[in-house]
Amino acid sequence: MGYNGVELKDSISVGRIYSIHYFEYMSDFSFEGEFHDFWEFICVDKGEVGVTGGSSFTVLKKGDVAFHQPNEFHNVKATGDSAPNLVVVSFQCRSEAMRFFKKRILKIDETERNLLASIIIEARRCFDCRLDDPYLQNMPQKESDMFGSEQLIRLFLEQFLIHIIRRYSNPIIFDKKLPKAATQKTTKNRSDNEIFNRVVDYLESNISSHVTIEQICRDNLIGRSQLQKIFKEMSSLGIIEYFSQMKIDAAKEMIRTNRMNFTQVSEHLGYTSIHYFSRQFKKVTGMTPSEYASSIKAMAEGSF
Repeated sequence: MGYNGVELKDSISVGRIYSIHYFEYMSDFSFEGEFHDFWEFICVDKGEVGVTGGSSFTVLKKGDVAFHQPNEFHNVKATGDSAPNLVVVSFQCRSEAMRFFKKRILKIDETERNLLASIIIEARRCFDCRLDDPYLQNMPQKESDMFGSEQLIRLFLEQFLIHIIRRYSNPIIFDKKLPKAATQKTTKNRSDNEIFNRVVDYLESNISSHVTIEQICRDNLIGRSQLQKIFKEMSSLGIIEYFSQMKIDAAKEMIRTNRMNFTQVSEHLGYTSIHYFSRQFKKVTGMTPSEYASSIKAMAEGSF
């Protein structure tokens, strides 16, 4: 008796990618708007923005995602209260299931957030362009340093869309916990996640301070080696390196908000001098604070 192969059906099939962006906007940024014959969604990673889709206007906050169907006019502008970070992806998908996303504004969960992060990571590997230029209309491909990057973008995007449809269509079934005993490894992973999130919250609340590893360990009742191990596993960074990255991310947002000069930003974040702050900023971003401010301003004005 011979084997009969099964042809797997595609519920969502992405054909082309038109743009993948991660934007860090000034607090007064405004994009006049456009329409095109393919899908687009905008997801807020930090801050808030005002979004127009067709004739409706909505303010999106962190974790909100708005979908624009083909040929729907849409624009985006910062509200002035914060310097927002956004993920924007546009793509071709003619699957019938995409009707679910027409004129929808939804909230993403942690799984979907991680899928978006994976899309951004793979896009940086296989496209030869900056992902933070709002006026970019073509994404030239390059030889990726990792096998399968372009295919993974499609797979991650399809999984992102399918996951949202499942979660919103069957919330009770989707969230139901199966009655099974947690394994030792599962319990450990959950504990490590809780510790990581707790320490990150602690670091955020001390973003304006200079804290040492000893102080972090003492205030969070955790050993130094365990703390370092968890952060290496969860972020690929040491705890102090992670905290430095958080400070620079906060500095970038303050610079884009344009309410403090560089010295004030440096002092607000607990740096001992403007010179040390500038060195750390360039180490993390590859630019000095003034170069970063100029590049963001140039992109906002469309002259980059």
